[in-house]
Amino acid sequence: MKQSKLLFLSLCLIFSHSVFALRCGRTLVDVNDYKENVIEKCGEPESVESHIEKRGVSNLVGQSQNYPNGIVLYTEIEVVVEEWIYNFGRSQFKQYMRFENGKLTEIKDLGYAH
Repeated sequence: MKQSKLLFLSLCLIFSHSVFALRCGRTLVDVNDYKENVIEKCGEPESVESHIEKRGVSNLVGQSQNYPNGIVLYTEIEVVVEEWIYNFGRSQFKQYMRFENGKLTEIKDLGYAH
C-alpha cells in the first residue's frame, strides 16, 4: 500500500510540469517563455489582441525612528498584455495564451477548432 502511494506521488511530480505546457510540433511551450520563443516553436498565432492594464504595487520603504514599521508607498505600473489564439486544426484544441510584458503567463484550452 505504501509503495503504491509513493509511486502515485512520483508520477504526479513527473507529469505535473506538463500541465502548464503546450506541445508545438516536437517542442514544448511553457509558462515563463518569451513571445519570441513561442513564435519560433509554434509559428504566428491566428489572432492577437493587446491592451494595457494598470496595476497597483505597494513598496515598503525603510524604517526610521519616526516610522518604526516603515512607510508603504503605493505606485501604479503599466503592464502590456497580449492575448494570442492558436488554431492547430480541427483535430486539436484551440489554444489561448496570455503574455504580460512579453512573458507567457497562462495557457488554456479553448475546445476544438471549427
